[in-house]
Amino acid sequence: MAVDVLLGLQWGDEGKGKIVDVLSAGYDLIARFQGGPNAGHTLEFDGKKFVLNTIPSGIFFENTMNLIGNGVVIDPITLKKEIDKLKDAGHDLLAKKNLVIAKKAHLILPTHQLLDAASEKKMGDGKIGSTLKGIGPTYMDKTGRNGLRVGDTAMPDFKERYQKLVDKHVSMLTALYGEVADFSEREQAFFEAVELINKFQLVDSEHFVNDYLKQGKKVLAEGAQGTMLDIDFGSYPFVTSSNTTTAGACTGLGVAPNKIGEVIGIFKAYCTRVGSGPFPTELDNETGEELRRIGHEFGATTGRPRRTGWIDLPALKYAIMLNGVTQMVMTKADVLSGFDKIYACTHYTYLGQQIDYMPYDICCVEAKPVLKEIEGWNEDLTGITELSQIPAKLQWYIDYLEKELGVPIKYLSVGPDRKQTLVLH
Repeated sequence: MAVDVLLGLQWGDEGKGKIVDVLSAGYDLIARFQGGPNAGHTLEFDGKKFVLNTIPSGIFFENTMNLIGNGVVIDPITLKKEIDKLKDAGHDLLAKKNLVIAKKAHLILPTHQLLDAASEKKMGDGKIGSTLKGIGPTYMDKTGRNGLRVGDTAMPDFKERYQKLVDKHVSMLTALYGEVADFSEREQAFFEAVELINKFQLVDSEHFVNDYLKQGKKVLAEGAQGTMLDIDFGSYPFVTSSNTTTAGACTGLGVAPNKIGEVIGIFKAYCTRVGSGPFPTELDNETGEELRRIGHEFGATTGRPRRTGWIDLPALKYAIMLNGVTQMVMTKADVLSGFDKIYACTHYTYLGQQIDYMPYDICCVEAKPVLKEIEGWNEDLTGITELSQIPAKLQWYIDYLEKELGVPIKYLSVGPDRKQTLVLH
């Protein structure tokens, strides 16, 4: 058996949570492999809406185990709130015993969040657009070999280790930014949340996942954010702090590259991004505002308005290459139903030339989109349940994208609910 991977091909917010939820019934294990509580995976079914920040999106299926992998950074406070909210909604994860947590996952401390906020404040107009959840500083401590991990919470000297790292952070905040906000209340909540985490099964994720594979069970790795936010291959420095690509699933779970199976890439029928950084197809006008309004393009976790634009084929081709995508999912096709004309970026005009790839210095040199006009399909898609109901102009758009991108679009999402998903192939 192999691990299938599901990830975003744009700047995040592509609808990964919904699609994982749709596919979860067919898998024995859903394993989140990177990122932190800046993720906002929205799921809707049976008239209810849930937003998951850290917990994998397969949590609502009784026979599906869920793993928070070692590549994830965990804020215990946020995770506790998530667990408590699910319990209030009738999903007691401790009772269900369908959530396990990797011992090697790193912990976000209250002082990590102070460092995050202070850094963004110091950068002023050049800020990254961080969600201020302490994720970047936590990954910095991880690579700097100073971090605390979930497994450390069971050690008798955990509080001493915690205090040593906090003292370091306080010194940094004082020296670099001249201030340290009071975090005593959040610190108390941190230790209370750690107690709850320790009631769950803590595992070595590398053995846990590979044991599932040895038993012939099906595993789906769930990514957060999107390819264009990858720390190595995204629009650096306006990126997240982890590897959001297929390679990140290997390091974020302890899976060998030859154990990767299908790679399912998700993209919107248009494009969005949150935070600062380049966005060649951005529509900073009434059309962009209309896309934002119809698509409810506001962060599920932060509430921040998302920047909107037309679909970007050079960026998608780049993401497909990096990830080894074998099949795709197109989401939010229903949002474009109100437009007579839509557009696809086929190339960039860059330094006086026309190119069809993402240049290295896209953050410094403007890449202007070359747009292809496409007929819209002024028809409501939200109620369609059969392939025969897909409007001809939408089918043309699907066929066009498959030809340009060289990968089949297997699923089409026409609304936020679990049931509003069509299998095309």
